[in-house]
Amino acid sequence: MEPKYKRLVLKISGESLAGDKDFGFDNETIATIAEQIVEVQQMGVQIAVVVGGGNVWRGAGSCARGMDRATADYMGMLATALNALALRDAIEQHGVETRVQTAIEMREIAEPYIRLRAIRHLEKGIIVIFACGTGNPYFSTDTTAALRAAEMKAEVILMAKKVDGVYDSDPNKNPNAKKFDRLNYMDVLNMNLKVMDSTAASLCKDNEIPLIVFNINEKGNIRRAVCGENIGTYLGGETNA
Repeated sequence: MEPKYKRLVLKISGESLAGDKDFGFDNETIATIAEQIVEVQQMGVQIAVVVGGGNVWRGAGSCARGMDRATADYMGMLATALNALALRDAIEQHGVETRVQTAIEMREIAEPYIRLRAIRHLEKGIIVIFACGTGNPYFSTDTTAALRAAEMKAEVILMAKKVDGVYDSDPNKNPNAKKFDRLNYMDVLNMNLKVMDSTAASLCKDNEIPLIVFNINEKGNIRRAVCGENIGTYLGGETNA
């Protein structure tokens, strides 16, 4: 099948990189994700990746134990840099050129985030991985994905998770949880669905960027989403794509 989207932002949660582990990296899982990214890139799709850091550091839990919120968030940004480097290495083992750009400067290991440079990389077929969130505390990596998608003029955000879409409650705790096939961003905000924070949802809504939530653990799902197959949950300005 031909790809439906030519430029996209792929948001990968840190937890996805841990595989079945509660903490850290699972090399086999990272290799599988990298293989799927390369498969789509070789279809001519321009890919930017935003990585989370929850497999290394969970700032919310630390704040609950009394840590300063800004400090916890900065530590989370560093965790995303670790994930970005691991993913870059896995992708480049396939011979595909990749760049990591960080919102906090660490020039010895990555480029600083520069919007026009990132766009030029994408135009050349280079995969770009964005790390360190927005570079500011109090903003999630979901918000980063929405912001970078707007800046890169991406056609869609693919949100890779460990579940196969958006539910009205936690499917791991409620066997009767209802899965949504399609939603609009007002549904997400009004129903207080936990697919993303309200800032990220508002950014996507205001910039008319659709989003597809899907299960990263099923091999081939990135390609299926890019080709427009009906997987996961589609979020957009309308209730139909």
